Amino acid sequence: MQILKFLSIILLSSFILVGCSNDDDSNDNTINSVLPSSNRQPLGSSANDLLSTTKFNSLTIEMVSVQGFEPTTTAVNAFRQFLEERLFKPDGIIINQRSIPSSNNAPFDIDEIVAIENDQRTLFNVEDDIAVYIYFADGAKEGDTNTEVTLGSAYLNTSIVIYEGTLRRLSLRQNSPSINTIETATLNHEFSHLMGLVNLGTSLQSDHEDTDAPNHCNVPTCLMEAAIQFGSGMMGMGDVIPQLDPLCIADLQANGGR
Repeated sequence: MQILKFLSIILLSSFILVGCSNDDDSNDNTINSVLPSSNRQPLGSSANDLLSTTKFNSLTIEMVSVQGFEPTTTAVNAFRQFLEERLFKPDGIIINQRSIPSSNNAPFDIDEIVAIENDQRTLFNVEDDIAVYIYFADGAKEGDTNTEVTLGSAYLNTSIVIYEGTLRRLSLRQNSPSINTIETATLNHEFSHLMGLVNLGTSLQSDHEDTDAPNHCNVPTCLMEAAIQFGSGMMGMGDVIPQLDPLCIADLQANGGR
């Protein structure tokens, strides 16, 4: 489950919505990756590995950004805090960042994103350390329109793409949240899919999956809603980052998380 989307320019005057779509079925066997088998599994299948100490005592995140499209320090720090609150990793969480030249292939389809990962990813699961790859792209997803754009996608068990160019364009619009907020919400949402939410490798402890948007939460204002509301009201509250609701947290705790 994957794609955060900006869903309606009309709503910008009061709030911003993001949501998910199934256009790139991340469990589709047509994804052609040369990654090691442990990092080439269906989305959500490593949920317990990420949440618990059953197999892995530490987490290493490889953030690869196109030059000039690196995430803000504020967002990276907030993302780290989010992970520390949810994961049991007694030997620590390491975030390694580096920048690379543009592929000049934007807009991207999922196969192009996987091809970039095949070329650029260097860190994989080793012994008791699990590795996650996050790519910050300099362009948009193929198929974006004037009213609906993709912000990010979790597409394999340890793989995420963030369409940073799109995030930055959205942050410049009137009444939009700051780039720090959009980056943080997108990272947290997509990583939560890696953690198995909702009903995507982490079993439901209560009935809160959205029947109209599978693998998303039906609790209003939850981070894992298919349409996430950053803020509301006539003046907007654009820098309020959505949080996981108690039902999603209970699911993670039952699967070995905090």
